[in-house]
Amino acid sequence: MKKECLECGDSFKGRVDKKFCSDGCRNAYNNKINKDSKNLIRNTNNRLRKNYRILEALNPTQKTKTSRAKLIEKGFDFNYFTSIYTTKAGTVYYFVYDQGYLPLEGDYFALVKRES
Repeated sequence: MKKECLECGDSFKGRVDKKFCSDGCRNAYNNKINKDSKNLIRNTNNRLRKNYRILEALNPTQKTKTSRAKLIEKGFDFNYFTSIYTTKAGTVYYFVYDQGYLPLEGDYFALVKRES
């Protein structure tokens, strides 16, 4: 049974449920239809990855202190984090995966790493 590829329109033979003439056409078709919906997710994940790398680089000893200026200089975006942890005392930590930060007085931050 001859069919027409959903991506390029070429005729091909194959299984009854086959929709594409090649893996390349299948990938191109799926990339095209998912482009818009995946763009927001891709940009958010890229921002989270960048924030994680910055926290990891500034916190080699698992607990340290840094300034807001240093975080911003490296490109840190305070709008992107993965979770918030509030202690019993009411202290609020912001985490990017296992790397966290706690706002302190005077535009400083305590950087911590969550134990696994």
